Amino acid sequence: MKNPMRHAVGIMGGTFDPIHIGHLILAESAWQQFSLEKVLFMPSGNPPHKRNRDGATNQQRVDMVRLAIASNPHFELSLEEMHEQGYIYTKETLRRLRENHPDTDYYFIMGADSLLAFDSWNGPEEICRQCILTVAVRDSMDPDDLERAIEHVRIRYSADVRKLESPNLDISSHNIREWLSEGWSTRYYLPDEVLTYILDKDIYGGI
Repeated sequence: MKNPMRHAVGIMGGTFDPIHIGHLILAESAWQQFSLEKVLFMPSGNPPHKRNRDGATNQQRVDMVRLAIASNPHFELSLEEMHEQGYIYTKETLRRLRENHPDTDYYFIMGADSLLAFDSWNGPEEICRQCILTVAVRDSMDPDDLERAIEHVRIRYSADVRKLESPNLDISSHNIREWLSEGWSTRYYLPDEVLTYILDKDIYGGI
């Protein structure tokens, strides 16, 4: 049970290259299931020397996120990780957020695949001290495997891990980039505003 004196905020991070309906549905599910005040969409920054030439620029990715969430009053764009100097580790972002907002509990939204690789993250112990992990259930993953992964992280890092029940859409930004480059339809996979922006800017080719 949440403390009524504290705020509850979700964090949806990623490259969002491009943002798609799977991201939006996952964030909306977390907002509803955990009674969050809002969900921060936090695109990660890419240094110029590491930028994917086939992908969108930092500004284009930010623009697409802004367009995708504009109609949802409890979604908010955060530029905490958007900079040109290099990648920011999740633990650093959470540390800064907690220092600036000590009255807020952060719910870090992640997929089951990310949880399986969590031991390889930079500073998993600190991440677990700074936030609640919310893990999306995947139809393609054995439920017992997910339970074992959750229990492993809970025990090893004294983590608060909660399962996020959400409609499962097996789509990825990588697939969408490929479809766009080949001229295939991505209607209904992307918000209309984002698709229009991509086509207008010819971001991924194939037009």
